[in-house]
Amino acid sequence: MLTLLETLDLLGVAVFALSGALVASRKEMDLIGFGLLASLTGVGGGTLRDLVLDRPVFWTETPHFVAVCLVVALVVFFTAHIFQRRFIAVLWADALGISAYCVLGAEIALRAGAGVLVAVVMGMMTATFGGLARDIACGETPLILRRDIYATCTLAGASVYVGATLAGLPFLGAAALGFAVSFALRAGGIRYGWTLPTYKARPGRDYG
Repeated sequence: MLTLLETLDLLGVAVFALSGALVASRKEMDLIGFGLLASLTGVGGGTLRDLVLDRPVFWTETPHFVAVCLVVALVVFFTAHIFQRRFIAVLWADALGISAYCVLGAEIALRAGAGVLVAVVMGMMTATFGGLARDIACGETPLILRRDIYATCTLAGASVYVGATLAGLPFLGAAALGFAVSFALRAGGIRYGWTLPTYKARPGRDYG
């Protein structure tokens, strides 16, 4: 029987695997490529988190996480043609994934004994690394490096979750709050092009 945290983790992996498989369809990969990209996206962030926290990598102890990635890849391989605007589908699937995983990553870090700041960073890392690896593997500009709000969403969601947890909110309430904040910010980035201020080049000073 899966715990609540494992169930939510499984759903997050499935959504990330979906975004990876959709990218594979845009790149017209074969079935093996679908499986590799779905798995890389699905478990990449959690793998890095566990390595940094020096804990067992989650999918080596519970292989059904990888199985879910492969099943998602297989389904998308035969159904991706249904999605006429696959890049938009990738963006929204990725938005759901990062919003769930910034919360789950922070919770797992807290359970591992990490401090508040480390837990927030682990939430951001868990949420963004799989998508970063996916985009680099496909030769695309990573979503995290685009101008619209991305990593900021995960930092905000993880921060809200950790703060709510420290304030005594139960897990589901704190998780829902963190997810909602992250997803709302990312949705604004996708729908309205919200961005953070960028650096403006200025001429250097001459010192005589």
